[in-house]
Formats: sequence, C-alpha cells, structure tokens
Amino acid sequence: MTFLDMLIALVGGYLCGSIPFGLILTKSAGLGDVRQIGSGNIGATNVLRTGNRLVAALTLVCDALKGTVPVLAMGWFAGTQAAVLAGLAAFFGHLFPLWLGFKGGKGVATAIGVLLGLSWPLGLIFMAVWVVMAVLFRISSLSALTASLLTPLWAILLDRADLLLPVSVLAVAVWLTHRANIVRLLRGEEPRFSLARKS
Repeated sequence: MTFLDMLIALVGGYLCGSIPFGLILTKSAGLGDVRQIGSGNIGATNVLRTGNRLVAALTLVCDALKGTVPVLAMGWFAGTQAAVLAGLAAFFGHLFPLWLGFKGGKGVATAIGVLLGLSWPLGLIFMAVWVVMAVLFRISSLSALTASLLTPLWAILLDRADLLLPVSVLAVAVWLTHRANIVRLLRGEEPRFSLARKS
C-alpha cells in the first residue's frame, strides 16, 4: 500500500462515512430534524422514534453502505490494508462527521457495513446476535453492545485473526459511544424499543 493509497482510503472513507443519512432522510421525508427527537442521535434507532419505519430502514441501509462501499472500493483498488483503513475511516466519519460539527451517531450500522465489506460472515454473525438480543430484550443498545463484544471472538473462531485489531477497535468504539446507555442499563432505566407505528 502506497502513501497515496493510504491517503485516499483515509480521506475517502471519512468523507463517505460522515454523510448524515439519518438527518438527510428525515428532513426529506418532512419529519423535521432528527437531532431534536428522542436521544438526538442521527442513527436508525432514533429515526425509528419518528414513527416512520421506512425512513428508519433506509437510514440503517445507507449507514451500513457507507461502511461497505469504501471497504470494497479500496480493497479492489489497493488491497486489504487499504480496505481496513477505509472502513475504520468511514466508521469514525460517522461518529465525528465534518458537516455536523463532529457530532454524529453511535456507529452500529456503519460498523456492520464495515464488517460485511471486510468479512461477510463476521457481518452476518454481528447482525444475527443483534437480532437475537433485540427479540429477547427489545433494547437496541444491549443488542449492539453484545454483538460488538463477541465480534473479536468470532474473528478468531473464523480464522480471521488478521482482522482482530480492526474489529476490536470497532468494538471498543461502539462501547465508548454507548457510555450513557451502559449507565442506564446498569440502573435498569434503558428504554425498550417498539416497532409500532405512531398514530
């Protein structure tokens, strides 16, 4: 990987990851500024609090794609190392978007997208753990924390130790972005989500 490859991966990945799809889609749908709703987060879970499941689903897909696309593009263009850099840059672009004063989302959907790009089995396992936990407890943060915590272990079990460092970085970052959620979980105060449409 050349210096130019590294620069393209970092800058391109960051700019792609920093696109605030949650904000763009909610405003386009006439739902207002998602930062003024619920937790104020721009991610799909908070978009769901508008009551519009379609917009929330689109946000989830777009936030994941902005992790997957840079990984696949740089992987094709410059190899695995560049793909990893692009994925991490996209992830941190979502967390700290230039366009929103470096105040972004919590990174779960984008982390899934990065994992799918780097190793689709890891991405699918993350999603499977998330879904199982969500069905059992209906707490989005608990689902994300559990799935991210187990991902480095699955990287080892799937003989992808080469990805252990980047997936560990993603896991640690997800836990850090969920600090307030962890406190509420420990207190038994974390809200459960519902898929019911608002009237």
